[in-house]
Amino acid sequence: MLGDNLYLVLLIAGVGILALVVNYVVTTREQESEARRERLDWLQTQAEHTLNALAVLKETGCRQDIVDKLNQHAMALIEEISLLAPDSELMTQVSDLKETSDRTRPDKTRLNSDRAVKRAQIYINFAEKLLIQMAKAGKMTGQLARTYQEELYWLNVSLVADAHRHQATRLLEMGDKHTALTHLKHAKAVLVRATAPQRQKKPKLDEIQASIDGIQPRRNYGAGALAESLDDYLNEQP
Repeated sequence: MLGDNLYLVLLIAGVGILALVVNYVVTTREQESEARRERLDWLQTQAEHTLNALAVLKETGCRQDIVDKLNQHAMALIEEISLLAPDSELMTQVSDLKETSDRTRPDKTRLNSDRAVKRAQIYINFAEKLLIQMAKAGKMTGQLARTYQEELYWLNVSLVADAHRHQATRLLEMGDKHTALTHLKHAKAVLVRATAPQRQKKPKLDEIQASIDGIQPRRNYGAGALAESLDDYLNEQP
């Protein structure tokens, strides 16, 4: 009788331990599956944003070394997706997006609408933040990241100024000089306000000013009394 009870106790204990082991295995697998799903969601978002940013940078003629650095990051994301979900629909979608990005060539004429310009600005800003994150992760030096950040800032400024110039050209062809002049002045203001070296801004500013003068020639108010006095003074010097 005592042996039977002991056997029953051991059997119950064994079943309990087995249940705990099964529950642990199931719970662990569920946690791993959830972690894998969350990681894939993050990888999908990062890969799509990075590849779209690469396409925009190529369209706008960004420096090749910046494009190469971001392309390396995109490839690392795609490789991880291929390990976690090699035959998934996600892998197919990301591969297609990568091919589209690889085929993209410089073409600023595609940025001919406010929507296109805003979209480009969003992805340039994303690229700028991503480079800083990459520097923090040790994938490049902080100094290089800051240099790239300055390049992308200027690219963003140039993008807006060039979009206004493009609009002005189109409006001039339609005979709308007044609105064209407004766009050119907006382009000039964008460049003037930009926190970039004057030597970097000057070529574009000169081109825009020439276009403005072509529509609205500058008024000649004369040298003025002060200028005449300075001229007389300088002429008297030996």
